[in-house]
Amino acid sequence: MQDTKSTIKEVFFTVIISLAVIIPIRMYIAQPFIVSGDSMDNTFRNGQYLIVDEISYRFHAPQRGDVLIFKIPPEAVEISAGVLGKNIYFIKRIIGLPGETVQINGNDVIIFNTANPNGMKLTENYTLVNKLIPTKNLDEKITLKDNEYFVMGDNRNNSSDSRYWGPLSGNLIKGRPLVRLWPFNLISLFPGKVNY
Repeated sequence: MQDTKSTIKEVFFTVIISLAVIIPIRMYIAQPFIVSGDSMDNTFRNGQYLIVDEISYRFHAPQRGDVLIFKIPPEAVEISAGVLGKNIYFIKRIIGLPGETVQINGNDVIIFNTANPNGMKLTENYTLVNKLIPTKNLDEKITLKDNEYFVMGDNRNNSSDSRYWGPLSGNLIKGRPLVRLWPFNLISLFPGKVNY
């Protein structure tokens, strides 16, 4: 009888300690994310399983080329006429940073900032673009405010992104992909990362 009580007590404390460790990690450091849709093809495909790093951006700002997981902006919910719920998350790539001007000219993306006052055309080898379908907003320029980011899907012809609903507020950013766990043949650390 004493052994049974001791075993139950031991299991109870093991469960409590495990929950005390796992729950904060799950809520504040890393959590799972399943890619839904094809707006990030070929970088991320529908059904891929990611672990999201939620802590890095507390220590440094997001950079151009980073892939973000973020809560859907209210403007995106609005233009979807309520089809998209308020509690879903998107995955997109950062194209423009706070204070920069982003110009979309067909399939070309040009960045204007203090280092490039005459503009810098991005070389985006990761994009999937159907040249026969023109990109929305063939010639648009937008200047980003503090804490605003211009984000786009890698599958440019099939992505609801900043071209449609405007800049992304940094307050909506949840994190970045830390690990791709599924499918097994594509397991990787910091998947989709590019350096400009």
